[in-house]
Amino acid sequence: MVLCVALDRPSFEDNLALANELKDLDIWIKVGFRSFLQGGIKLIEDLKKNEKHNIFLDLKLYDIPNTMADGAEEIGKMGVDMFNIHASAGETAMKTVMERVSKFESRPLVLAVTALTSFDGDSFNAVYNTDLETKATQFAKDAHSSGLDGVVCSVYESLKIKENTSSDFQTLTPGIRPAGASLDDQKRVATPNVAMDNRVDYIVVGRPIYKADNPVAVTEEILNSIAD
Repeated sequence: MVLCVALDRPSFEDNLALANELKDLDIWIKVGFRSFLQGGIKLIEDLKKNEKHNIFLDLKLYDIPNTMADGAEEIGKMGVDMFNIHASAGETAMKTVMERVSKFESRPLVLAVTALTSFDGDSFNAVYNTDLETKATQFAKDAHSSGLDGVVCSVYESLKIKENTSSDFQTLTPGIRPAGASLDDQKRVATPNVAMDNRVDYIVVGRPIYKADNPVAVTEEILNSIAD
């Protein structure tokens, strides 16, 4: 299981400082909306100078198929290692994205967002008018048949998604909190050990690390807890 550390500090400089603090640790770096808007392509370029860290660009593309594919192509040019799109954009959009990124000799992994981990069952039903677990699994099956590499989901959908797609279909789970940490605005959260039990491939940890007094110590503790 791989640990992705989310860069979501208040400034471009703060995010680079955190990445530098963690430069010797075997982790991925997640760049989301806030940090990308702060630093743009320069942030990606600066992060790539540390070849030890792979980069997950978390922008959750969602638009008409050709516009999503255009965006995916530009992301591919940046040389990031993984990015995501919304499964709810539909199979045509997902297939169009994959056709476009296949042109790259070494293409990034592409994941589809199923249900945001800020949703619980009631709030998901209010938007999608269906059961969360059922729809998340269907989104995952659509992503798998569209040629994507995996999905973004909660820990609690990971096993069922793999059972309905493939054991090699990747799952990445936000909302991971070490035992005792604040839940913040996440609903479907879990500890790293629960993620391991559910065969998650990538876990994302943000606030418990980037708000810590000693981010290196917290990161090392998590890495130790998930070590084989």
